[in-house]
Amino acid sequence: MQVVLPILFASVAGMGHAFEPDHLLAVGNLISRRDTMAEALRDGVYWGLGHTTTLVVVGSFILLGRVTFLTSGYFEAAVGLMLVVMGISRLLDQRREAAKVRPGVAPSRAAYAVGLLHGLAGSGALVLLVMSEIRNPWLSVLYFLVFGIGSILGMFIVAGMCSVPFTKRMKINRVLKLSAVTLSSLLCIGYGGWMIYGSI
Repeated sequence: MQVVLPILFASVAGMGHAFEPDHLLAVGNLISRRDTMAEALRDGVYWGLGHTTTLVVVGSFILLGRVTFLTSGYFEAAVGLMLVVMGISRLLDQRREAAKVRPGVAPSRAAYAVGLLHGLAGSGALVLLVMSEIRNPWLSVLYFLVFGIGSILGMFIVAGMCSVPFTKRMKINRVLKLSAVTLSSLLCIGYGGWMIYGSI
């Protein structure tokens, strides 16, 4: 029972993981470029898939290969740098009227890539936590997979909630939308800088 319970609660933990500040900022930045909730939800799912991919692959690599360098804080710094770049990019994009991202394969790839990097940064800490609870490495891998599924669902919810002010149906005031995008971008830059400072 001590082994089964952590796995049963893995999906719930994964959903909660999706609501961490750096995840919210990254996905909020991505979906602020979208005009429909469907596009935003797709970005949320692809972010979750990227996060889960890295979590399962890297987590398995650490557990089964006894690799320790992947628990380095430099990956957290990389996520911080990514947030800074995303924030600056969004500030520049809103000044270009023709800078709308065309719906299609490219936006999904961007969201997937962002999820991949976030998964890399969080894998080390999660592996250490799971190793203290589950001794069987294959059960630990199962935990990562269930945790990842929970994070996909959680990010789907996050994307839907965050996208509401940016959908066409809201007909949000242009100045208000500009302010919201500027604020989210500055938060991205500020939090990213704090992550870099705290990780190096």
